[in-house]
Amino acid sequence: MDEALVRAPIPCELVKVLGVESQTRSKAEAFTQAFLKNSIQQHARHDLKSMLSHKAVILGYARPKKEKKRNSKKAKGLNARQKRAMKIFHIKPEHQRYELFLPLHDLWRHYIIDLCSGLKPTCSPQFVQQKLLKADFHGAIITVVRSKCPSYVGTTGILVQEFKHVFKIITKEDKLKVIPKRNSVFAVEINGFVSHIYGSKFEQRASERSAKKFKVRGTIDL
Repeated sequence: MDEALVRAPIPCELVKVLGVESQTRSKAEAFTQAFLKNSIQQHARHDLKSMLSHKAVILGYARPKKEKKRNSKKAKGLNARQKRAMKIFHIKPEHQRYELFLPLHDLWRHYIIDLCSGLKPTCSPQFVQQKLLKADFHGAIITVVRSKCPSYVGTTGILVQEFKHVFKIITKEDKLKVIPKRNSVFAVEINGFVSHIYGSKFEQRASERSAKKFKVRGTIDL
């Protein structure tokens, strides 16, 4: 808008309608200065000092946030008490049949033959025994040949579960037998090769035994 138009005097016909009169130039400038001074808020010097002293002033800089490393927590498995409560290792009576585990025995025989490089007659007994020490015996047919408990001697069946201290076997009579490893000697036959397991020296889980180093000893007590 043209400055001359803004400062032009009010026409006579509007003076009567608006009820205002045109002021002189000096009075108009004085009014304008007073109006602007009252309209614009200005901080006093002491107000600025108190604001800077007692309030945090953001200067527009922020430290980069460090990325937090996520802790990869592994899913915890069930403990022994929970496994017993859920009966994870419980074999139902209708499943305690010898014929049901014969396919497992066939798989175990092929597994042992492959593990022992074909189990040829030329294989040394020491080589076969070292392989059997770390082998998995689930599915093997084992026989108790010696035990401090005479009732266990002669028990034969397919090994269905191996724990740290006991063997669980299914006999041909479809009975589930729990045989303690300690104070017992077991015989395992594979293709005419018979190996004896001294249970007292075999008290580990199958997973632990695969990584264990066995020492050769001259004599082993029952």
